[in-house]
Amino acid sequence: MAIEVDAFKRVPVREQDAQVRAKNFDEVCLGYNEEEAMAEASRCLECKNPRCRMGCPVSIDIPKFIHEVKVGNFAAAYEVLNTYTALPAVCGRVCPQETQCEQKCVRGVKGEAVSIGKLERFVADWAREHGLKPQVRVKKNGKKVAVIGAGPAGLTCAGDLAKAGYDVTIYEALHKAGGVLVYGIPEFRLPKSTVVAHEVENVKALGVDIETDVVIGKTVSIDELLENYDAVFVGSGAGLPKFMGIPGENSNGVFSANEYLTRNNLMKAYRDDYDTPIYVPKKAVIVGGGNVAMDAARTALRLGAETHIVYRRSEAELPARAEEVHHAKEEGIIFDVLCNPTEILADENGWVKGCKCVRMELGEPDESGRRRPQVVKDSEFVIDCDCVIMSLGTAANPMLANSTTGLNTTKYKTIEADEATGATSKARVFAGGDVVSGAATVILAMGAGKAAAKGIQDMLGTTPEPIEE
Repeated sequence: MAIEVDAFKRVPVREQDAQVRAKNFDEVCLGYNEEEAMAEASRCLECKNPRCRMGCPVSIDIPKFIHEVKVGNFAAAYEVLNTYTALPAVCGRVCPQETQCEQKCVRGVKGEAVSIGKLERFVADWAREHGLKPQVRVKKNGKKVAVIGAGPAGLTCAGDLAKAGYDVTIYEALHKAGGVLVYGIPEFRLPKSTVVAHEVENVKALGVDIETDVVIGKTVSIDELLENYDAVFVGSGAGLPKFMGIPGENSNGVFSANEYLTRNNLMKAYRDDYDTPIYVPKKAVIVGGGNVAMDAARTALRLGAETHIVYRRSEAELPARAEEVHHAKEEGIIFDVLCNPTEILADENGWVKGCKCVRMELGEPDESGRRRPQVVKDSEFVIDCDCVIMSLGTAANPMLANSTTGLNTTKYKTIEADEATGATSKARVFAGGDVVSGAATVILAMGAGKAAAKGIQDMLGTTPEPIEE
């Protein structure tokens, strides 16, 4: 039976029932099938001056790939995506399309925007299921580039350079490639073995070598890399967690979201066949309101905890994606907004027993443009809990910059780099992603990796030479 398409409304996407998924780590969103994808693609107006493309940090030709989906040519749609992105199955799942490409969709002016992200996901998943692989169609140019970090920025930079004829080696500190895609984002949002591992293999299929367990700045220095490579790209991310500095923060049962998620995601603590230890609380407080806070809260919930999000601003100011907030509420996460922790209370054995908070109200806007939260007088109260997870953002680890002469950093310890080219203060060294911007989104890191790949090509003066068919 054909799907009846309403030009002003999206074709609904199938999801696990909230009460079922709250007890498992299987993917929440089930995605479109072929018929649903073609129906949704038919809503695209194929604008001559596509505003959606201007909203994409990696400049995907969105109308072109959606047109191919509309006519059922899914292989051609994948070819279009592969021209612009190394991680389409990832982006289709975790990028904030609602504030980027979909926000600019003309369909959204008088109705609902086209589900660009869900269509990108469909195409990438279809390509994986049908064995399609990205191809290199240019000759090797004899130039070598080292990439530090196998996260979104590093994988994107490496993929673009490999497609342009470079020999590329990625050096990754962890035992598995993927960066935040493997340690930070939970399985229920981004499956590791089917999606992330496959995207990494696609980058390797382009000829990129990946060496794991190599800590640049300790195992080998950037200066040593420059002796053997024509250029170096730093995409080591921002994995250094931030804390509030309040009393009791060193109590047992207090975690950074980074540690909690890494244990569960990369080290598979949620699985019975793994021995990774993880603390399973009865009642957890997650401090913060971003996507990482939602991930930590939804993870703790699935492990069996009653879970509270504590956020100092109102719900309208939550920086997390609307979809993630919606899913968290459906699953039973409790939102305690307009309150802020002032102390973590511990029992006689040093274990968390409560989180002392104050009520907040919103005042005038601060430098970020959001209304500044102010303490409500005499509003102190305690949330009884046995676990507190701090999700307050992350910073770049200063080790790499501190071990490299001539590499300038900002007051926030991020690397100074040209936004358009990725060039740093050190000759032949480029940087991009969270190590430059601070903690941001996967797609912004990919955009920075793409810009740096172009900057490296321009610096080395190479022009891709097509392979003769």
